[in-house]
Amino acid sequence: MSFTQSLPGFAATTVVIAVEADGWSDRFATGELSSLTGQALAAACRHLGLPESLETEISVTFADDETVRAANREWRGKDRPTNILSFPMAALDPGDLPGPLAGDLLVAFETLEREAEAEAKALPDHLRHLLVHGFLHLLGYDHVEDEDAAAMEEAEVAILAGLGISDPYREMAAPDGPPSR
Repeated sequence: MSFTQSLPGFAATTVVIAVEADGWSDRFATGELSSLTGQALAAACRHLGLPESLETEISVTFADDETVRAANREWRGKDRPTNILSFPMAALDPGDLPGPLAGDLLVAFETLEREAEAEAKALPDHLRHLLVHGFLHLLGYDHVEDEDAAAMEEAEVAILAGLGISDPYREMAAPDGPPSR
């Protein structure tokens, strides 16, 4: 099943959503996936100061681990599933605007579910975090170098805070100490 929607607050930005694995429709109503996707991507656009008139398209495919594993093997040489893969249509630097096609996001249901459970995170919150993370990759953010990783993490934490989601990178506090990173 697939459908297209305008990004809330960014009428010229379209999001094409495809649900290709049963796990997604077992855990989320179609309207819920659409809403969570719109919330996450619109919050990222607002935080980054992207123009409301931005004309671009983002494709989000909700897949299973095997589909993501195959794409990860083919495109990154890593024969394992991962939570989200980002395929930007152009190499951008943070702050650059995407062209008519920003790129594709591919999300793995089983990995998302395992991570959320292992980290005691609400599944919708973890999904929105991954969508923000993947979208930042489409816009040129990366976490290979420490300085770039810090900038990307800072943007993610701020965007998620605006959605009422706590810092996903904060580790649990030790019983007698502050949280550590």
